[in-house]
Amino acid sequence: MYKILLLEDDELLGETIEDLLDDAGYAITWCRNGQEALDKSYEGRYDLYLFDINVPLIDGLSLLNELRGANDATPTIFLTSHKEHAKVLQGFENGADDYIKKPAEPQELLFRIAALIKRSAPKVQECHAELCINREQREIFEAGALLQLSQKEYALLDLFIQHKDKTVTKEMIADALWHHDESVSDGAIRVYVNRLKQELKSVEIENIRGVGYRLIS
Repeated sequence: MYKILLLEDDELLGETIEDLLDDAGYAITWCRNGQEALDKSYEGRYDLYLFDINVPLIDGLSLLNELRGANDATPTIFLTSHKEHAKVLQGFENGADDYIKKPAEPQELLFRIAALIKRSAPKVQECHAELCINREQREIFEAGALLQLSQKEYALLDLFIQHKDKTVTKEMIADALWHHDESVSDGAIRVYVNRLKQELKSVEIENIRGVGYRLIS
């Protein structure tokens, strides 16, 4: 399930967008001000940001500028009024990928979101050492043999492959395997990591004490 962080301070419009995206199968985190959105962006990973510009505390343009400065490359769409053309240009300078005018036409919004997520998605097929993942088929092979993985095990190994030879934090794992409103313990994370350790033969999962794990060949 793709996760979207929505920043919108208009209650009616926010509820409308939240319902639309929820019905379309997205997991939505809705924030009413820029500071709340900034905090949420550091708590978990999202597949797309949908930001209004004129919001309290931290405006959408400043928020995106700060996120890009922190090397957050999450695809971003701005919601703007017809009077904000100059701000739209600034938004692109700050790292925006697209914009849509308010009030957003539902089908156009859904189309733009789906298209941007598709363009920004990890490569369909990717290999690391003897591991190869086919994301269209949701299959992972080791030395040519198909691994029999549960949904969460697949998601975890995919996360490791995306960040091969880099540390994957416990927070990143929790965000990839569980819904944002679910509580996750370190023990639950260890269960799935240990299952992969037992399954994998050609690579190792290294424990980075107190931080997370790393896939090494």
